[in-house]
Amino acid sequence: MNTRVPRSEDAMVEEQLGKWRVSESEPAKKVGAVKQQPVIAISRETGCGATQIAQKLADTLKMDLMGSRIIQMVAESTEMSEKVVCSLDEKEITKRDEWLSALFDRRNLWPDQYLQHLTKVIGTIGRHGNAVILGRGATFILPHEETFSVRIIAPWETRIEKSLKTTREEAQRYLANTDSSREAFVRKYFNADVRDPAYYDLVLNMRRFSVDSAVKAIIAAFNSWKG
Repeated sequence: MNTRVPRSEDAMVEEQLGKWRVSESEPAKKVGAVKQQPVIAISRETGCGATQIAQKLADTLKMDLMGSRIIQMVAESTEMSEKVVCSLDEKEITKRDEWLSALFDRRNLWPDQYLQHLTKVIGTIGRHGNAVILGRGATFILPHEETFSVRIIAPWETRIEKSLKTTREEAQRYLANTDSSREAFVRKYFNADVRDPAYYDLVLNMRRFSVDSAVKAIIAAFNSWKG
């Protein structure tokens, strides 16, 4: 698979690569300096406001937001995947590849080309840290001890009300189809049930939360998780 990343996504990836290069070239941090933030991986039901939450969460914590569309495009492009993968030094690549191999063995996965690219891309983001990753199975790829995993859900009626579809029937169809597609993706590639709460450090029901209050709740739980 060698799909070309559209220009806008290409530019965003190049910008991120530039950030990582700057970070790697900076002098070593002084003893006692704040440790680099781990990764927050967000899984979600369709129509519960997770995209807005992820954006505000990343802005508040000064993290990079890695949306599922960008990750999808990069994973499908050999050229961009290689650029992302090569942003790590040899030591970090070795660490990443060791736990990716363990992931495949533990879940009895037989990775095709797409899964190999996807896991290497998300794994690279995980090694750099300081990122919010939305979707694409990051919860099932990255090491649990280095990843704060969140599942955002909402009642069916709440999601229908927030849908941008013009009719109730269209909204129901869109929500059901998108949820089903995401569940099938995780089941196919990771032999897992995305709805299982045991995979997450926090499950947040948006029934009575605003975006701002949800972000505050996630940050409080994240800080507690970090210790």
